[in-house]
Amino acid sequence: MGETILQTTARIEPQRAAQAPAQPATQTVSHSVTQPATQTATQPEADAAAQPMAQPAAKATEPAAKAAERAAAPAGGIDRRARLNGDFFFRSLTMLFAFSILAILAVMLIEMTSESLPSVRRFGWRFVTDSDWDAVQGIFGALPYLYGSVVSSVLALLLATPLSIGAALFITEICPKRWSGLIAPLVELLAAIPSVIYGLWGVLVMAPWLQSTVEPFLIAHFGFLPFFEGAPYGVSMLAAVFILMIMVVPIITSITKEVLLAVPLSQKEAAIALGATRWETIIMAILPYGRSGILGAAILGLGRAVGETMAVTMVIGNAPKISASLLS
Repeated sequence: MGETILQTTARIEPQRAAQAPAQPATQTVSHSVTQPATQTATQPEADAAAQPMAQPAAKATEPAAKAAERAAAPAGGIDRRARLNGDFFFRSLTMLFAFSILAILAVMLIEMTSESLPSVRRFGWRFVTDSDWDAVQGIFGALPYLYGSVVSSVLALLLATPLSIGAALFITEICPKRWSGLIAPLVELLAAIPSVIYGLWGVLVMAPWLQSTVEPFLIAHFGFLPFFEGAPYGVSMLAAVFILMIMVVPIITSITKEVLLAVPLSQKEAAIALGATRWETIIMAILPYGRSGILGAAILGLGRAVGETMAVTMVIGNAPKISASLLS
């Protein structure tokens, strides 16, 4: 009996000795597992607490960085790289071109004024208001020439502008594409013909036709008006107006055509969607949109008409006098 108890005690004690050191290991494992979890859980809180402290420091460094940049900038306040970039050169170049035009205009005015001072001192305003022109006696009055230039140019522009707008509308809106591509270059080619050629054609072809056809008709039906009094000579103010009109029409037509081609397609589609006809589309959508461009084309045509001398001199006649009749 006693031996049985001793054997049982001998078996239990080694088991307890084996189980006794296992408890600290279990606690160590549990601590090693739970400790990182606790640290991981508390790390976001530490970052969140550190952010408000870092923001004032970053804000405090920004003015210092800007102050350093201003100190490094040159005295003019413009960075060297910004001064040497392409935008600066392009702006300077275009500004130079713009002011060069004004400079050329100023030089022209100064030169013409200085060269005309002898005539101004001798004749004064009589050069503009007198009609006498005698090169032998040294008497010069430019009023008939100024009158002829202004009247012929204005009348030619009044006749050429509607004709040019109609031709441009036909090329862009009405004419088939295959024909418009052929007509447009021919119209532009007329603008390249020299004025001497127009003058010779006016003297040899147009003036005889006016003398035999147009001027007798005007005298017979409108001779009671002061504008159509006189005999049909052919070479007259009317011939000068017609030759200038023919010379101006290609320029105005070409520019007006480009203006009408620039009208957005949405303008035309909107008018058509509202039920407008082709005529109403042209009147309401196309012409109002290109009004400024058409006006510019007319001004350029007027400049061409005023500047023409050779062709007008060949067909207007050689009598420097002012008359209300276009046939004189």
